[in-house]
Amino acid sequence: MKKAIVSGAAGFAGCNLTEKLIEKGCFVYALVREGSAHNERLEKYSSEQVKLIDCDMDSYHLLPFKINDECDIFYHLAWTGGRYDFYAQNANIDSSIKALEAAAKLRCRRFVATGSQAEYGARNELINEEVRPEPFCAYGAAKSAACYLTKFRAEQLGIEWIWGRIFSLFGKYEPKGRLLPDIIDKLKAAETPHISSATQNWDYLDASDAAEAIIALGEKGRKGEIYNIANGDFHPLKYYMEMLRAQFAPDIRIEYGEPPVPFVSLMPSVKKIRNDTGWRAETDFMESVIRNY
Repeated sequence: MKKAIVSGAAGFAGCNLTEKLIEKGCFVYALVREGSAHNERLEKYSSEQVKLIDCDMDSYHLLPFKINDECDIFYHLAWTGGRYDFYAQNANIDSSIKALEAAAKLRCRRFVATGSQAEYGARNELINEEVRPEPFCAYGAAKSAACYLTKFRAEQLGIEWIWGRIFSLFGKYEPKGRLLPDIIDKLKAAETPHISSATQNWDYLDASDAAEAIIALGEKGRKGEIYNIANGDFHPLKYYMEMLRAQFAPDIRIEYGEPPVPFVSLMPSVKKIRNDTGWRAETDFMESVIRNY
C-alpha cells in the first residue's frame, strides 16, 4: 500500500484530495490543525485508511517525529492568510520549505505542491506555464516565491519536485464567502445579486477533478516541472452566472456593474498536464453545482 502525506488535508482542496487517495487504496497521513471543525470530514475513515496528525504549519519540522514512517509522496496544500497580508503570506514560504525538508527526512520520493493562478497576475491572454509570473498581491507573490525556493531546495535535498498552479476551484467543501456559493445562496433566497461586469473569462474546475489532477502529477508528472491545474474550457464569468440564475431563480435578474480592477481574465492552457499525464477534467459545471450546493 502506498503511503502519502497531505498537508491541509481537511481543507477545501485538501479534503477532496485525501478522499480520492483513500478511494484509490492509499494510506494517508492527514496533517490538520488541532481542534478544527473541518477535521470531522476525515474522522469517518478507519485507522487503516487515514491517520490524522495534529501539526500547525510552523511545526512541520517536527513531522519526522510525529509520523516516524517512510512514505512515498508528500502533497503540500496547506496555506493560510489573506491575499494582501504580507506577514502571513511570507510565513507560508517558510512553512512550505519546512514541509519539503520533512518530506525528504521521511524518505518521500516526490514532493507535489500546489500554487495558484494568482502567480500569473492580471492577464488577458492564453496562460501557459511559460508565462512569466507577475503577481499583484502578497498571496500570489508568496506562492511564486515558494515555488522557486522549494524547487531549489528540492534539488539540494535530492527529492523529486512538482508544482501545480490551481485555477478556480468549486464543488464539494467550498467555503462560504466565495463568489459561487454566495451567488447561489442569494438566488435561492430570491435576492438580487450585485457583481462586477463579469466580462472577464473564468475557468471553473470541480475540486474532485483537481484532486485527480494532483494525483496524476504525483504519479506521472515530470520532476522539476510546473503545471496548470485547470479545466481549460473557459468562458466569460457572466456565462456561468446566467446558468446559475436559470437553474435557481429564473425570475431574478443579476445586476452587473463595472469591470473589476485589476481585470483578471483566466484563460489557462492545460496542454502540458494532458500531454504528460493524460489527465483531463470530466465533471460538468451544472452537475457539480446541483450536487454540491
